[in-house]
Amino acid sequence: MSERPIHAITDEVAATLRSYVYLYSDPRDGQVFYIGKGKGARLFAHLDEQSESAKVRRIAEIRAAGLEPRIDLLRYGLTDAEAAMVEAAAIDLIGRPPLTNKMAGFDGHTFGRIASQEVIIMLTAQPVEVQEPALLITINQLYRSDMTAEELYEATRGIWVLGERRARAELALAVYQGIVREVYLIKAWHPSGTLTYRTRDASGFAGRGRWEFEGDVATDLRDRYVGYSVGKGGQNPIRYVNA
Repeated sequence: MSERPIHAITDEVAATLRSYVYLYSDPRDGQVFYIGKGKGARLFAHLDEQSESAKVRRIAEIRAAGLEPRIDLLRYGLTDAEAAMVEAAAIDLIGRPPLTNKMAGFDGHTFGRIASQEVIIMLTAQPVEVQEPALLITINQLYRSDMTAEELYEATRGIWVLGERRARAELALAVYQGIVREVYLIKAWHPSGTLTYRTRDASGFAGRGRWEFEGDVATDLRDRYVGYSVGKGGQNPIRYVNA
């Protein structure tokens, strides 16, 4: 006879656990499908969550099979900062998907999993001055080392809040951590929602003032810019140069 799961955390237990990182796994196949961090009874909060998320749907599927998700502690007794780093590293290791996490962990766009060659490029890149009218588009949140050419293009071409100044730009440079990853020749601008995206969900970004471009890789300019540093911008992902 199985024991009834304990979904309560006493103050004494919470004091010992401090900050922790936890895993939800599917008992049917052992696959980890969610990673989180928290304190107290946070690890049990998802069991009563009401939403349309993939995580909640997975829990519902498990329960429909007469089972409960397995909840494990990966590390405990941590500071908040330590828990954030462990969570981010675990998410990067397994990946999204198969994890149902919507977001990467803390500072995943800055210190997340990345190919060794990418790190070397980032640390040794020489500065370059862009000569043409261009948009520098920072894609830190979407970039991955193993992106296909199509994924990189679709991460760069939209969906951006832009004014009429966009029409003066001839090039769009995909920028990650200040380093140019690709150069596109802009052929046309379209209101958001016009173009089809095959590698990302851009449906939630349609709206007034948002734009997306159609273009091609600027093959004649790649050697001049790709792998070189244009510096890191501020909070705005868009920077205009000569436009």
